[in-house]
Amino acid sequence: MNRKMTICTALLLSAAIFSGCGKEEAPEQKLPLVRTQTVAVGGSAQAAEYAGSVHGRYEKNMAFQVGGQIVGRDVQLGDRVSAGSVMMRIDPKDVAQKTTAADAQAEAAGAQLALAETNLARYRQLYAEAAIAAAVLDQYQTAYDAALAAYQAAAAQATEAHNALSYTELVADADGVVSGLSAEVGQVVAAGQTVLTFVESGEMEVEINVPENRLPIIAVGKNVEVSFWAMANTKARGVIREIAPMADPATRTYKVRVSVPNPPAGMALGMTASVNVTGEKTSGAANTTATLPMSAIYQTGEKPCVWIVKDGKVSLREISVVSFGANEAVVAGLSAGDVVVTAGVHKLHEGEEVRLGAEVQKP
Repeated sequence: MNRKMTICTALLLSAAIFSGCGKEEAPEQKLPLVRTQTVAVGGSAQAAEYAGSVHGRYEKNMAFQVGGQIVGRDVQLGDRVSAGSVMMRIDPKDVAQKTTAADAQAEAAGAQLALAETNLARYRQLYAEAAIAAAVLDQYQTAYDAALAAYQAAAAQATEAHNALSYTELVADADGVVSGLSAEVGQVVAAGQTVLTFVESGEMEVEINVPENRLPIIAVGKNVEVSFWAMANTKARGVIREIAPMADPATRTYKVRVSVPNPPAGMALGMTASVNVTGEKTSGAANTTATLPMSAIYQTGEKPCVWIVKDGKVSLREISVVSFGANEAVVAGLSAGDVVVTAGVHKLHEGEEVRLGAEVQKP
């Protein structure tokens, strides 16, 4: 009897143990924690920063005015040259021969002119003594006029030949920098063919690309702020000088040239710069713009959106991007007081409940 009771007790204990293993409580599922930003009350100034590069205001493609074989190049890429410096030379032998021939033709025409002048003087004296008719004098006058015209033409050709001889040297017409080379020694080039690119260093400016939706706040003569990545804490005043009339067909942006009236020391051609453009200040909730981190923008189709938190739940709202910065974007379509999710936007679902974490207050 005792043995039967012991076996029953053991079986009951085993059943209790095994049944307890299958009743573990599931852990409580926590709501996702999101970081948010509240859109401030009131309007804001539309501002954007554009990356650009320093260019010379005057950039030109240099070419010889006569053709020939390049026999000398005295500059390298990036060299600074002074006005009057010889940068390239072509073989002058053929041009020199043409110059010699033109000089000879001019001398021959000069001799013919001298003879015609002597004859005209002689026959004028004979005509004054009534020894010849007026028709004979007219013939010698015509011969002199033709000889004079022939001499003038030959002299002009000789001058042109001498000019062509001077064109065998490519000379810098201003101080500047060689920014490109497209021909080498030994290459035969035609007249007008680009052999190098020259940038005058007298006046420098910054070139940026502006999207079409930012053109309303871009205007010629507008003051902007220019900073340089290579020169920390160095800023300069810039003035928008030129706006391209047409957008680039590939990027759909407009090239904008910003002049720097007082360039800081160290500003050099090719240097990377940033241009900060600020628009007019807006007012009212309907015109509110907000600067959000790039991580806040959620886009799966053509329209960008943000997640708005209201009553502990998230919902998508379409926005329009006014401009992009380095890590931020200026957006429109939000109202003052909207709470926007700024991190983890790709893990949320419409109507999902969330917990609010740290909030970044920005205008």
